[in-house]
Amino acid sequence: MIKRNEKIINIIYEAAKILDGTEKGCPREQIHEKGGTFNYVTEYDVKVQSFLEAELSALVPGAHFFAEEDDENERVLSDGYTFIIDPIDGTSNFIHGMGNSAISVALFKDKEAEFGAVYLPYTREMFYAEKGCGAFCSGDPIRVSELELNQALSIFGTSPYMRDTMSGAVTELMHGLLIRSVDVRRFGAAAADLCHVACGCAAAFCEMYLSPWDYAAGNLILTEAGGIVTRFDGSPVSYTQKSSILASNKKAYAEVYAVCREIAEKYIVK
Repeated sequence: MIKRNEKIINIIYEAAKILDGTEKGCPREQIHEKGGTFNYVTEYDVKVQSFLEAELSALVPGAHFFAEEDDENERVLSDGYTFIIDPIDGTSNFIHGMGNSAISVALFKDKEAEFGAVYLPYTREMFYAEKGCGAFCSGDPIRVSELELNQALSIFGTSPYMRDTMSGAVTELMHGLLIRSVDVRRFGAAAADLCHVACGCAAAFCEMYLSPWDYAAGNLILTEAGGIVTRFDGSPVSYTQKSSILASNKKAYAEVYAVCREIAEKYIVK
């Protein structure tokens, strides 16, 4: 691994120290609404993002940032270097002390992913990948499983900010996966979910609406681990706007795709 990427990992470890002592959740006075249904930001999100942007700017001078807590007009995937950051993926988990949240950082060059890291501070697992160099968890190589869907777990997301219009689609997605796999899981942190597919814990992860910071790092980790990532309709994932995510190992992809394609056609999911 090149030294710059080692330094990115160390910066993430330092950022995670901001979350020390939060195992039981976030104090209510530090939680704020930011628009949408149950869409929250905490003071910890802001602190972690500010720390990451300051340290990564010093490491890669001139880099642009595309981050969850930035102003919407600042979220641009530019030529040159761009960091795509989610300071706390799984904010609702974090608020309620569920212990399944992640810090996600991806580095793009000329709009192509070069490096991605997802750190789970409560389990102390660091997932990372360099383009063309494989994927790792805390130094050990990881690979997707070779299990077919009926032999494996599958993970799904509920797109909670879209519940008013998409609750029916979520129910169909869950049912479609449930009847085809050993069982389904809903953990509430997409970056971590992608890593759980990358290391073989599950055969697939699907969610209808996610933002680029939710999946930018996890997608690279999963593809470098031998997996496949597309939208529900099979097209390439977007890193400039919201996208559906179908992430799978190669053995399960066709069957998961059949479920997701039907939902995409019925509910116009992109």
